[in-house]
Amino acid sequence: MERSILAALIGGFLCMAALGGSAFVGSAPGSPAAAASRPEGEWRLLDSVTYENISVFPVVSSYSQDTSPFLTLEEGLANGEVIVSEQGAAGLVRNRDPRYLGPPESVAASVNQLVLINRSKRPLLLLAGELVSGGKQDRVIGKDRIVPVGAPPLPLDVFCVEHGRWTGSSQFAAALTIVHPSVRESAAVDQAQTKVWESVRNGTNSKALAAAPRAQISSDNLQMAIAGNGRTEAYEKIYESRAVGVSIDDFVDQVQRRFANDTSGLKGERVVGVVVAYGGEVAWSDIFASGDLFDHYWRKLLRSYAVEALTRPTYREAASRDNASEFLRRLNGRETQETEPGVYRWREIKEGHLAQIELDALQPKPMTLHRLLLHRTS
Repeated sequence: MERSILAALIGGFLCMAALGGSAFVGSAPGSPAAAASRPEGEWRLLDSVTYENISVFPVVSSYSQDTSPFLTLEEGLANGEVIVSEQGAAGLVRNRDPRYLGPPESVAASVNQLVLINRSKRPLLLLAGELVSGGKQDRVIGKDRIVPVGAPPLPLDVFCVEHGRWTGSSQFAAALTIVHPSVRESAAVDQAQTKVWESVRNGTNSKALAAAPRAQISSDNLQMAIAGNGRTEAYEKIYESRAVGVSIDDFVDQVQRRFANDTSGLKGERVVGVVVAYGGEVAWSDIFASGDLFDHYWRKLLRSYAVEALTRPTYREAASRDNASEFLRRLNGRETQETEPGVYRWREIKEGHLAQIELDALQPKPMTLHRLLLHRTS
């Protein structure tokens, strides 16, 4: 009797083990079950695209989220579905959306705050460093965030990159520009207006050795360029070759041609991001939830990386792929979170000299829309 009970127990255990083994095999990599639950962070790093002192490592993935439900700032400003204005001017905006709650109380215009209205039927994605031009001064978005459909006029935290001007219309337009990494770091990580201005004037926050090769765009040339409008220090002057003495578009075209060639033969994968190095220093990465979202921002991002490269010393050594792959790991450090329930979650993790910022959409389904990781210069 005891022997029968023991045999039954052993048989049941073996049966459970066999079922467990079958379940494991059924979810093996490459199976339909595994594909259905695959996270958006499953990336592969390609060899670098190198030109002069910049190396760009494409980040590819065979898995892509559907990011079509989201509206970008460039699209929204271009089609009139997004209105950005100085504080105190939002009451001039007509809104036919029945969910619209009306403008905020009238207040005086402020350097570090604008008012944004999303009249679209899609949630609006904002990235730190996106430039909006016009108003009394050009500004950059201070933080990644999502503005939901039907939201009331949003007081939007921004940083000025046009020191000196305080005149003009109340409305803004898309500048088709993302400020270069040193300025983005000062806005997104340091969250300090004085550091933003310093980054605009100096070009880079990176501290070069005394014997470092000279940058193609010196801080003197940069300051002369941005001060070319009389009393106004205009950020977008940096992109004019006549003003800074170097053609940024030629630099961008050289990198883009190499990048397109090296990523043209992908099968079953899309480029979703990049890791960027200057000389031998891996400094920056931008990774998105989909290839479509990356394609939308790529040209603007590449132009910003080029400005950073041209303001840094012209070291010709190239960063290694192993060092670049470190920028794909999740940091383990102090974490700060901000959230708007049902809309988005913003996370920042700092570990040593590294900082990681992630923007998670919570609707229509949870996904990390944008992930930024950078080597801090301060």
